[in-house]
Amino acid sequence: MSGLEQKIDQIRDTDLRAELEAARGGFLFAQIVEHILFRQRERDERVALETDQKIRRNVMGRDQRRRDAIREVIENEPAMPENLQHIHSVLALCGLPYRDPGPVREVVREYGRNSLSLSAGRLKNPLTGEMEAQGLPFGPKARLVLLHLCTEAVRQRSPVIAVADSLSGFMREMGFAVTGGERGTIGAFKEQLNRLAACSMQIGLWDGRETASTLTVPPFRRLDLWRPQGTGEVVWQREVQFHQDFYDSLIKHALPVDIRAARALSGSARKLDLLFWVGYRLRALQRPLRLTWDNLHGQFGADNASQRSFRQAFKADLAGVLEIFPRLPISLDERGMLLNPADPNVLIVPPKAIGISRKKQKAA
Repeated sequence: MSGLEQKIDQIRDTDLRAELEAARGGFLFAQIVEHILFRQRERDERVALETDQKIRRNVMGRDQRRRDAIREVIENEPAMPENLQHIHSVLALCGLPYRDPGPVREVVREYGRNSLSLSAGRLKNPLTGEMEAQGLPFGPKARLVLLHLCTEAVRQRSPVIAVADSLSGFMREMGFAVTGGERGTIGAFKEQLNRLAACSMQIGLWDGRETASTLTVPPFRRLDLWRPQGTGEVVWQREVQFHQDFYDSLIKHALPVDIRAARALSGSARKLDLLFWVGYRLRALQRPLRLTWDNLHGQFGADNASQRSFRQAFKADLAGVLEIFPRLPISLDERGMLLNPADPNVLIVPPKAIGISRKKQKAA
């Protein structure tokens, strides 16, 4: 068999064989064979990669498969303005409770020299007219609600957000089924919005020597609740308004977040906290940063009394983030965590995407 015939024999796909037969006996037939064979090999490589990927994902759990799929999308489609959401930088450093604190009305968390005090509040019930106590916001849904509201404020350049028109769409975008009823997702998100709107925050800053500052930063100034006609005891949030000081600070210090990564981590409060925190820390890191296990436990270990159980949980949560962004220069060892300065192209949100997003916001 001649060399040309061997090449022809390697062309198997029906459409490529048809092209080959149409060109047979014509001018430059040998060159046409080379071109068609090149396309066949490209297809074969793509099929082989897809097959390897399916085999690899078959041994993964559901959540890991989801993160691996998002990693592939992000690597092939870098972040653009339509993929970006925003959260206040201070919320990237000071996380909410991971689990429902129950009847507890205040929690204080320490972050090195800084502290966060979160106090629960009350809301006026439009059905009874009473000021009803709200619990403290907690868990992944509270973080996602904050992410959504901060994003809408930045996008609209307004502290007033029409919640009823936007929350359901955001829930769908994050992969949640929009369901009503006592155990539906709508009620769970609404509850966290109520808790957030009623709470107040204080942030304590200390220089480690003799100077300390306390900032009172209530995120929200107003939340309108209403009962649509004919809906019985169903209460909806109509509008929420950020406190002007918080809104002004948000516009100056909005942290971009890749919504695709947030969607893949939407079931875990600590994974979301790590996504926000790593995004904030690495974007301005100029030299290696070492954090001890005590540091990490103080910031991320509120639900783990023992450091041993915290280490196991934290390693698993960080691994989830690194499955999506495997090139981030972060490592864990017996001493704690080491973060190294990152090449801009491997950041969770590269500077190029932030620049394009800001230009679009100004144009709007």
